[in-house]
Amino acid sequence: MVREKVTVSTRTLQWKCVESRVDNKRLCYGRFILSPLIKGQADTIGIAMRRALLGEIEGTCITRAKSEKIPHEYSTIVGIQESVHEILMNLKEIGLRSNLYGTCGAFICARGPGYVTAQDIISPPSVEIVDNTQHIARLTEPIDLCIGLQIERNRGYRYSIKRPNNFQDGSYPIDAVFMPVRNANHSIHSYGNGNERQEILFLEIWTNGSLTPKEALHEASRNLIDLFIPFLHAEEETLHLEYNRHKGTLPPLTFMIDWLN
Repeated sequence: MVREKVTVSTRTLQWKCVESRVDNKRLCYGRFILSPLIKGQADTIGIAMRRALLGEIEGTCITRAKSEKIPHEYSTIVGIQESVHEILMNLKEIGLRSNLYGTCGAFICARGPGYVTAQDIISPPSVEIVDNTQHIARLTEPIDLCIGLQIERNRGYRYSIKRPNNFQDGSYPIDAVFMPVRNANHSIHSYGNGNERQEILFLEIWTNGSLTPKEALHEASRNLIDLFIPFLHAEEETLHLEYNRHKGTLPPLTFMIDWLN
């Protein structure tokens, strides 16, 4: 764990990482400050950054599993300790990092008896497993477990829609938690007197290990900048003309007559 003293600059706006730690392979923490800010700015930046950290950063996860030997999601298989539903929940928790665009395939092929972990996932070179020790299933008998996987890179959270057609071919969608940031908080420290009051913004970030908190902060900042860049450009003349053409005109004094009535 790294801790540093918080020093406040009275000149240019600066940021700094004041605390950083890795609790385990799937949980990283970082604490950052930005100062000096005038009153109100810290809350404006803090709210926007928290939303960008939780909703605007892409992540990678398993979104579908397929095995022809599975009759339905809540079934059990002889020789496997976990139910099918428990295996799907374990696959949901597998942390991945990648530079994918869209989706790709992967698979698990293991023989018992023994434990099946994330290390048994065979995936393309563009996909990296955060923690190879994550548990998937325990095979109690000498049987083969073969599961096809769909891996996807996206953002936010997507609830899987269960359709009967999916189960007929042994394909099971998995709730997708793409967010690499598990939690983000901001707090504000004010100092100074009267009109000279200034603020320090504190940002706390927890990630799942696929990104460090500092990487998440950089990516969220870039995404916010990209969203605001269009406002810096001059309005396109064609759009302006199109708006004027469709904009209705109000008859003179109509609003005054309605108000007087």
